[in-house]
Amino acid sequence: MPKKQKERKGKKERKKHPKMKKGSYYRIEGDKASREKRACPKCGAGVFLAEHSDRFYCGKCAYTEWKSK
Repeated sequence: MPKKQKERKGKKERKKHPKMKKGSYYRIEGDKASREKRACPKCGAGVFLAEHSDRFYCGKCAYTEWKSK
């Protein structure tokens, strides 16, 4: 006699992904906010460069700056 599969009741539980840390992109000093990360020179001030071990990379336009050794 085959086993019955349990039916799920209600909605499927979603996976919990880590939240974006947008607040860590800026440093607040008094009334001014300064940027912690570098901005993309092609895209402008609103797009940040991702920092890897050997390069800075823009995910929007694929601009790459290599770190000097």
